[in-house]
Amino acid sequence: MPAEAAERVRILAKKFRLPTVAEEAERRFVADGHPEALKTLAEVFEMEAGSRSDRRVQRLRKESHLPPGKTFATLETERLPPALRHKLSELALGNFALEAQNVLAFGLPGTGKTHAMAAVGHALVDAGRPVLFCPAFKLVQELLVAKRDLLLPRALRKLDKFEVLILDDIGYVQQNTEEVEVLFTLLAERYERRSLMITSNLVFSEWDQIFKNPMTTAAAIDRVVHHSTILEFDVESYRTAQATRRQKGDEESRQLDRQK
Repeated sequence: MPAEAAERVRILAKKFRLPTVAEEAERRFVADGHPEALKTLAEVFEMEAGSRSDRRVQRLRKESHLPPGKTFATLETERLPPALRHKLSELALGNFALEAQNVLAFGLPGTGKTHAMAAVGHALVDAGRPVLFCPAFKLVQELLVAKRDLLLPRALRKLDKFEVLILDDIGYVQQNTEEVEVLFTLLAERYERRSLMITSNLVFSEWDQIFKNPMTTAAAIDRVVHHSTILEFDVESYRTAQATRRQKGDEESRQLDRQK
């Protein structure tokens, strides 16, 4: 047991950047006749590691700007096809981010794309991974301001600290020349370096509505599709389904009232 505790102390001391503690703790405790105290020291170090992890997750959650209610706990996964549910579970593990792969979610408004991507983001934050969620049009506007102030390279470097950048509703970018330029610059900057998760109501054949120029459109698609996972939310709109259930419930209530 003392040897196991000593190893835990060494590992955690190195993690905390305490090289002297890592090298000397076991020898000093054993020399002083208290090897059993290494177990207590290891437990205290583990408490510190847990506390640091909790604080890191809290900080990452705040920095992520993820919608707080859009998690897997609130996602109606039963509405989604089994293959899509399985893929979302895989994405939540975060291996795609380690390989700088992209995730592209397509579907009509209200089908759950944003909720699902945010849920993956929350799972990544729980694992201590830096994520940023932002509506595409909002981020493009911020990059335009940075470009105007000659600070675009700095703004892109700031985004680089996030392993995963979730661009929500890319089809709502206003599509003037300057906006298209900074959006393309962002896609090119993260290519094969950092992951993008993109939601879109527009399929690839309609992306010329965003990028206008056929060559720019093709280049943008090439960058986001290479090393990517494509998800299709071919399901009924959540809001439509809610309205249908409400209408059905109201009709049943009226029928019961007539029977009384």
